Amino acid sequence: MNRFDFTPLSRSTVGFDRLFTLLENAHRTGGGDNYPPFNIERKAEDSYRITLAVAGFRQADIEITAQQNLLVVQGRKPDEAENASQFLHVGIAQRGFERRFELADFVRVEKAALEDGLLVIDLIREVPEAMKPRKIAIGGAQPLTVVEGGSQAA
Repeated sequence: MNRFDFTPLSRSTVGFDRLFTLLENAHRTGGGDNYPPFNIERKAEDSYRITLAVAGFRQADIEITAQQNLLVVQGRKPDEAENASQFLHVGIAQRGFERRFELADFVRVEKAALEDGLLVIDLIREVPEAMKPRKIAIGGAQPLTVVEGGSQAA
């Protein structure tokens, strides 16, 4: 039984239930399908890039859907019944795929491009001004100021 019990942590934390669910789901689906292969890179402090190897897929075959905290990339190959050739060996994957990425709060898709068999999705985290840390003046007479370089929500 390789299951983590988050009950002790749940007793002493508030608002982390989504994180515990993500960890449990990642553990459950960890040994799944690895197609298509992908990279996730951090380009800057609030900038990320997902690169998927989608050789053989055209732009029209791929659908990218961004929902709240979820990015879904689907690839569907059209039926090629008009191709009468018979393959002796099929080494290039022709199957469709669906790849899901859980996104942190305030992460949005900036752009996506398909070039040379690679689908590149650029993501950016934009924390609203109201969510950034602020200095609070004691006595309340002075206005609030945003703290530069303070920790941001992940």
